[in-house]
Amino acid sequence: MATDLKNTLLLPQTDFPMRANLVKREPERLAQWNKLDLYQAMQRLRADAPTFVLHDGPPFTNGDVHIGTALNKSLKDIVCRYKTMRGFRTPYVPGWDCHGLPIEQKVTREIQDSGEDVTTAERRARCDAFSERWIGIQKEQFKRLGVQADWASEYKTKAPAYEADIIRTFASFVDQGIVYRSKKPVYWSIPFETALAEAEIEYKDHVSPAIWVKFTVPAAEAAKFGLPNDKLLSIVIWTTTPWTIPANMAIALNPRVDYVVADLGDERILVAKALLDSVLTSAKHEGEAPVVHQVVGQSLEHLAARHPFVDRASPVVLAEYVTTDSGTGCVHTAPGHGADDYITGLNYQLEVYCPVGDDGCYVDDGQIPAELVGLSTLESVEDMAAKKTSTANIGVLKLLAAKSALLAKARYPHSYPHCWRSKTPIIFRAVDQWFVSLDQGGHRAKALEAIGGVRWVPTHGETRIRGAVEARPDWCISRQRSWGVPIIAFYGPDKAPFIDAGVIRAVADKIATRGTNFWYDATSTEILDGVALPAGWPAAADLTCGRDTLDVWIDSGSSHNAVLGTGQGTTSRPADLYLEGSDQHRGWFQSSLWTSIISRGDAPYKAVLTHGFIVGEDGKKISKSGTYEKPPTSDNYINQFGADVIRLWIASQDFTQDITLSDKILGIAGDAYRLFRNTLRYQLSTQFDFDPAQHTVPVAEMDTLDRWALHQTAVLADACTTAYDAYEFHRVFQLCNHFCAVTLSSIYHDILKDRLYTFPANHPQRRSSQTAIRHIFETLVRLLAPVLSFTTDEAWAHATTGTDFTSDPIHLQDWPVIPADWKDATIDAEVSALLKVRGQVTEAIEPARQAGQIGKSLDAAVTVSVPDASPAAAVLTKYRDFLPELFIVSRVSLTPGAAAPDVKIEVSHCQKHQDVRCPRCWRWVPSLTAGPHGETCPRCTEALG
Repeated sequence: MATDLKNTLLLPQTDFPMRANLVKREPERLAQWNKLDLYQAMQRLRADAPTFVLHDGPPFTNGDVHIGTALNKSLKDIVCRYKTMRGFRTPYVPGWDCHGLPIEQKVTREIQDSGEDVTTAERRARCDAFSERWIGIQKEQFKRLGVQADWASEYKTKAPAYEADIIRTFASFVDQGIVYRSKKPVYWSIPFETALAEAEIEYKDHVSPAIWVKFTVPAAEAAKFGLPNDKLLSIVIWTTTPWTIPANMAIALNPRVDYVVADLGDERILVAKALLDSVLTSAKHEGEAPVVHQVVGQSLEHLAARHPFVDRASPVVLAEYVTTDSGTGCVHTAPGHGADDYITGLNYQLEVYCPVGDDGCYVDDGQIPAELVGLSTLESVEDMAAKKTSTANIGVLKLLAAKSALLAKARYPHSYPHCWRSKTPIIFRAVDQWFVSLDQGGHRAKALEAIGGVRWVPTHGETRIRGAVEARPDWCISRQRSWGVPIIAFYGPDKAPFIDAGVIRAVADKIATRGTNFWYDATSTEILDGVALPAGWPAAADLTCGRDTLDVWIDSGSSHNAVLGTGQGTTSRPADLYLEGSDQHRGWFQSSLWTSIISRGDAPYKAVLTHGFIVGEDGKKISKSGTYEKPPTSDNYINQFGADVIRLWIASQDFTQDITLSDKILGIAGDAYRLFRNTLRYQLSTQFDFDPAQHTVPVAEMDTLDRWALHQTAVLADACTTAYDAYEFHRVFQLCNHFCAVTLSSIYHDILKDRLYTFPANHPQRRSSQTAIRHIFETLVRLLAPVLSFTTDEAWAHATTGTDFTSDPIHLQDWPVIPADWKDATIDAEVSALLKVRGQVTEAIEPARQAGQIGKSLDAAVTVSVPDASPAAAVLTKYRDFLPELFIVSRVSLTPGAAAPDVKIEVSHCQKHQDVRCPRCWRWVPSLTAGPHGETCPRCTEALG
């Protein structure tokens, strides 16, 4: 009879299909979405709705999608799916950053390895093909993540129309008279022989050779300034870049600092008073070094010391930035190799002298000593690993030593700027470059004002971008590269530059159809054919096209002009959201802001959301250049765990901070995923005989426990909506995880099994619970849909069609709107009080189970003694008949008026009360009754009858 009785239980479907195997099943769902054209279906659904535009920051097209980019694209997809369900039209146009150093570097390496000799046009063509190949690969990897986007309207910074808009943005700079050409020190990458943008610089720990160098002061010059001149006198400078000594043009002192002349015996030195002891220690001077003279820095302005090995004066200049924190208080000044030095040089009309060529080697210019010509200032990665300094540094040290000008030397560890691609230290090098003046026209002030009107998530993002904008020097916009958008500038026979906004726009119109290869392939006459030249320009045939390219940050930073509001993908401007990594405060967020402020007068975005980097367990950033052998998500993580597990892991993290990644951590995310999947699967399995049209129970007529579950669901929906609106997806994960693990699994689902399995099919309580589960499922599946895009769609398909797929997927549904009658504070308080007692009962049963006194909890008879004054007394009495089901025991005796100050629980086996166990529901009852399947408890006999 036991088997017979088991078959009479209303068990959930045991063959319910929603099983895992994401790696195999997710591509099948992608194919279904492609068949439905899900992205366009989402747009048509909200055709007349308000628009929410998330503008895509374009990734470089130079390699596989790494896990950091997967983080970025997944977050964007979560936002767009959520906003669509909330009733917005969410046009999302993906973009690709195609120009610049990363691509040209790889193509150049391939050309060098092949030994070919190619023209600029051929090099550009290979860069174009290289970029296009990776666009195709990355696009498929993004799609595999589940990213829904307007791939048909994707933008590429190398597309002719886009290139034309970049050039038109540049024309707006020229229109306002803020573009100028000057020889100024810029960040220079020696391996790539090009200027670098600030965003292409990363600071790393570095050990430099620090030197203390003597610049002698002629006796007559010393006497002129009242300095003692009866012994050799030298001003001592300190520097950590010995290779810049040949370019020294002056020595900077602080006008308000006291300087002293110290007698070392055979000679005397002049340094800041506060640093004399430090200098003597570094020089390992033994014996006395009496101070024979003291003077304030202001008094020494224009004192002419001599360069140690170049026949040149090195005059004293004054600068407030000189400090006494380190060194000597006398600063070596080379206007061609430093930003502060350059400004000081302008103030004192010093030559902006740079004797270093594009390759980082000293040039033979008639001033450099012959023994230095050709020596390199480059410190390679291998040299740094071997703790070697550059040959230029060594050459200078030898010259200084030969001239008895080297007072001391030491190794100096500090943070120093490096090229982001070659990983080698940069040099500051004065070259003729194109610049944009950021202060002229009040653009910096406008940018700072606009920052205040933007929502920054997290809020400290505003501080970061404000600091970056405030500290930004004039923008060096020219690069010495071939794969990029050319600066539309011409040069006359005497090399004088000619630039004009009208000419630039006319050329842009031609490039819009022919692409920027037109600039490299055509002659100046062909380029300027039909273009009216400004007065004073040479004839077109006498002009030469410039070969500098624009900083690639202008490429991507112009996307708001080239994409938003242009009809491409039906977007609008300004964007509602920019979402990128936190490093983009110095990069895309800033370049977009500058180009927008200058060309349009406002910010291109209403809100900016930033995420941290993904790091390994060692805390180091994981990226394409990291230690992971194969980081692309489509080939590595997704094929191991599935896209939904990756998306869930991403959503579970507070992504405003750096995120740690490992297989163990993804394994934990996998456990959480199974909780969500099994929760939805279980809920659907309980609906096998439930027809919402026939069996739905009105909320007012529902059982108390079901009303409580709906209240908890309503609270969950409100909290999740608030979290989504705040972009706090980790809060959504935490809330849903707790709801599924505790509210549902440990409490609600656990209690319901008895009524769902053993009550008659149409019992009011059973139908009440099925109704509640249906409501809860339809809410929970929507709350999880932006994150678990594959799994929730599968669950929705089974709920609505009973099959794996549906033509009306979850992502076309509205966000859950919670009916007012779901919330009931009184029921919530009552059931919460009952659950507190339930916890005490569970604790009391466990020792009896451990001692072997009972087996399952249904073996237990529980006596609850509760004082009349206890807050639980009234609610326990009210729900006396519900207590056995709530506690999942067979018998509950309630003893009111107990003397104990609190609730007291006693546990015994039901056999103690001469109860017998029902073979169908396993509850213990006073007696069994005869029925069609044998003897069962009265409730089961009624159910079977």
